[in-house]
Amino acid sequence: MAEGSRIPYRTTGSTLLHPVSLLLGIPLDQVNFFACQLFALLAAFWFRSYLSPSHVSSGVRHAFATIFGLYFAVFCFGWYSIHIFVLVMISYSIMVLASIPNIHRYSFMVAMGYLTLCHVSRIYIFSYGILTTDFSGPLMIITQKITILAFQVHDGIGRKLEELTKEQKELAIKTKPSLLEYLSYQLNFLSILAGPCSNYKDYIAFIEGRHVQMKLLEVNWKERNCERLPDPSPVGAVLHKLGITLVSLLLFLTLSKNFPATSLVDDQFINKSSFLSRLGFLYLVMQASKPKYYFAWTLADAIHNAAGYGFSGVDEKGNFHWDLLSNLNIRNIEMATSFKMYIENWNIQTTAWLKRVCYDRAPQYRTALTFLLSAIWHGVYPGYYFTFITGIFMTLAARAVRNNCRHFFVFPKSLKMSYDIATWLVTQFAVCYTVAPFVLLAVEPTVKLYKSLYFHMHVLCVLVLLILPIKCPKHIKKEQVAFQGTNHFAINRKQK
Repeated sequence: MAEGSRIPYRTTGSTLLHPVSLLLGIPLDQVNFFACQLFALLAAFWFRSYLSPSHVSSGVRHAFATIFGLYFAVFCFGWYSIHIFVLVMISYSIMVLASIPNIHRYSFMVAMGYLTLCHVSRIYIFSYGILTTDFSGPLMIITQKITILAFQVHDGIGRKLEELTKEQKELAIKTKPSLLEYLSYQLNFLSILAGPCSNYKDYIAFIEGRHVQMKLLEVNWKERNCERLPDPSPVGAVLHKLGITLVSLLLFLTLSKNFPATSLVDDQFINKSSFLSRLGFLYLVMQASKPKYYFAWTLADAIHNAAGYGFSGVDEKGNFHWDLLSNLNIRNIEMATSFKMYIENWNIQTTAWLKRVCYDRAPQYRTALTFLLSAIWHGVYPGYYFTFITGIFMTLAARAVRNNCRHFFVFPKSLKMSYDIATWLVTQFAVCYTVAPFVLLAVEPTVKLYKSLYFHMHVLCVLVLLILPIKCPKHIKKEQVAFQGTNHFAINRKQK
C-alpha cells in the first residue's frame, strides 16, 4: 500500500470511508460512526413515512429496524460486532429458559460479566483502548437493555402487585417477548450505536403505532375545544436538535485540540501556574470535553424523533415535547446549582437505568452501590473508579451541606440569589474535580492532578461529613418528601 493511502487511524470496522478520513483529518472510527448516524437519520425519516404502522405490520417494522441495526454494527466494528450478537443471543436464551424467580439475576450477572470481560480484553489484551468509538459502546447500551428488560419481566410475572413501586407497576411486562421483538428492541438501528436505553413497553408501543396516541390520551382535549386528537410532527424538534448537534460538533473539533486533558498534568504548567490558575484551567479542559457527548447524544435523540419515537406529551400551553429519550438537558447542566441537579440532567437514561436496576432495589447503601455499578458498567480504567468513588463523597457532602444550610438562604430573594450563585460556582468546580480522572483514565496522571490541587475537594468533603450532622431536621425532611414526590429520577433523591 502506498504511503499516502495508509489508514492513519485504527479502526475495527469498514475502511470504505478511508479517503474521507484522510481528507478531513478525522479518525476513521469517528467517520464511520458519523456516517452511520447520518444514514440512520435519513432512514428514520423514511421509516416514519413509508413503514408507518398504517402501511405495514409491526413484524415488518421490527425486521427492518433489526437488519439495519446489524448492518451499522458490522460497518462500524467489523467482526468485533460478534460480541454484541453473542451477548444478545445468550441473554435471550436466559429469557426463555431461566425460571422467573432467577431471570433477572442470571441476566444481570451474564450481561455485566460479559461486558466486563470485553472491557478488559479490548484494553489490556488486544490494546484497542485508544479507539474513540469501538464495540464496547453499543455493548454497554445493550447491557442496559438486557438487564432492565429482565427486571421488568420479573416484576410483571414473578412479583406481587403490592410489592412493586408505582413506576415498577407501570413498566412491568406480563409476557416474555418473542425472538423478533427481542432482537428489534436490542439491535434496532435507532439506538445500536449511541443509545439511549429506552423502556421495552415504550419501544413496542412505538413499533405498533401506539406511542404518540398513548401520550395524547393523557390530555383532556375536549376542554381545549379539540374534537379529535392532533398529529404532532417531530420535524421541528429534529431540526432544533440538529442545530445543537452542529454547534456541538464545531465546538468539539475546536476546543478538544486547544484544551487537551494532558495539559492538566504537564510538569511545566503545574510548576509555573498558581493554584487558582490550575483550577481555572481544569474547568476549561472539562468544558472542552463536553461537546462530544452533547453531539453524540443529541444526534441520537434526533434520530429517534425523526422516526416518530420520543414523544413525551403536551404542556399546559399546548406545546408538543419530544424529550422522552433525551439524554441530557444542556441548560440545566450548565446552570446546575447542586451536584444532584447536575447528575439528574447528565446521561439521563443511564441514570434512569441505574435507578431501576440498583438504587430502587438495593436494601441499603443505595448511593454507594449505585456509583459502584456505574463505575463497573463504564469499564476498567482506574480513572473511572477514582471518579465514582470521589462522587460518593461529593454526593454525601453536598447532601449534608444542603440539608443543614439551604433553609437559611431561602429568603429574602437577594440572599437566595447570592446562595444560588455561590452553589453554582462550587458545583461546577466540584464536578470538574470529580470527573477529571474519567478523562485522564490512568492512575499516575490522576494522582498527579489531585496532588497539584492539594486534594482540596477530598479534604473539604471529609471535613463536611465529620462536622455537619448527616440526619437533617424534621422540617427539612418534610420539605424533601414534598419535593421528592415530583422528582422523576429517584436515584438522586438523597443526593442533596
